[in-house]
Amino acid sequence: MTFVEVIFWISLWAMFHSYLGYPLVLYLIVLIRGRKKYRSYSKTDELPAISILMAAYNEELIIGKKIESIFNTTYPLHKIELLVGSDNSSDGTNHILEQYALNYPGMKFTHFTQRQGKVSIINQLSELAEGEILFITDANVLLEKNTLIEAVKYFADERIGLVDTHMKNYGLKKDGISFQEKSYISREVYVKQLESKANGTMIGPFGGCYAVRRSHFQPVPSNFLVDDFFVCMNVLKSGLKAINNLKAFVFEDVSNNLGIEFRRKIRIAMGNFQNLMHFRSLLLKPFSALGFNYISHKVIRWFGPFFLLAALISNLLLYPQASIYQLLLWLQLIVTFLPIADFFLKKFGIHIVLLRFATHFYTMNLSLFIGFIKSLKGVKSNVWKPTKRFQGST
Repeated sequence: MTFVEVIFWISLWAMFHSYLGYPLVLYLIVLIRGRKKYRSYSKTDELPAISILMAAYNEELIIGKKIESIFNTTYPLHKIELLVGSDNSSDGTNHILEQYALNYPGMKFTHFTQRQGKVSIINQLSELAEGEILFITDANVLLEKNTLIEAVKYFADERIGLVDTHMKNYGLKKDGISFQEKSYISREVYVKQLESKANGTMIGPFGGCYAVRRSHFQPVPSNFLVDDFFVCMNVLKSGLKAINNLKAFVFEDVSNNLGIEFRRKIRIAMGNFQNLMHFRSLLLKPFSALGFNYISHKVIRWFGPFFLLAALISNLLLYPQASIYQLLLWLQLIVTFLPIADFFLKKFGIHIVLLRFATHFYTMNLSLFIGFIKSLKGVKSNVWKPTKRFQGST
């Protein structure tokens, strides 16, 4: 086998493993060994005090509903501390927060007069928190009555360091990418559930809403763009488990605008490569549960655009050698052409789900490529313009 052939088959294997092979391996592990089980709080146990941390920037459209969803809960209200930091909001957010703080004794509102980004706000709020469990959430993510109890109950097990929630999306529309984004998120939830069942090594929570032991929360570097992943990986490196609970439902308006989502994914990609450098030591531990999950679930996917390019270029070079390479090259070219066809059909108001999935896939990989290039220049600040709310419902 030539060097070019090695590059081609490794690239194909990497893409297959990340998207199909890895979930299958996890499924077989759970099937053979059984799922990990953890102790949870019973109805007679005293629940721990929790501190809910939330940064808000110009969230006047949703902030009231969010606060009401927090306090409309089956969790004991005297055990809840809500710490909200307004990141120098310029709309009606501050006024709304002030009014709610008067009505809810457990709520404390801090108005930061200089824009500094979510990471800095959460770091500062964590220093004020008194609860045993930190519940970190975004302003646009709504809770249901049992969300807090479901997110907290497994902390009865001393091995648990972090618990993720289960996000449900609303506002789906065919004219954008909301269906494709929802499908991607649902798949991620499924893979994280398998990681939770297999060995309690869930690689990264849904950043909009998760719970972590205060004793194992490490302040995030001020220039980091993906804070939830940093928090989770430090919990796992400490030896504690990170899992998700599919009964801890939260709700968010799913992204529908391709351009807006593309810019958001570039920012996330930059943050991913920041975390890659910070946790690079795990790359040397591919046979540990944490190292294997980290490389399989995240690292290979982060380098997906490079594997796609390598597969295409090596396939072009191998085209004359055998019919299998000719067939595979045509398949690659056809799949690569699908987003172009989707673009022109969309101009005529034609929305084909299959084509839109191809557009979503290649857009995600393009954002990873651009994010990688941008990350090489370094990231000085984590302050960014938030994604437009209610894309799917307008």
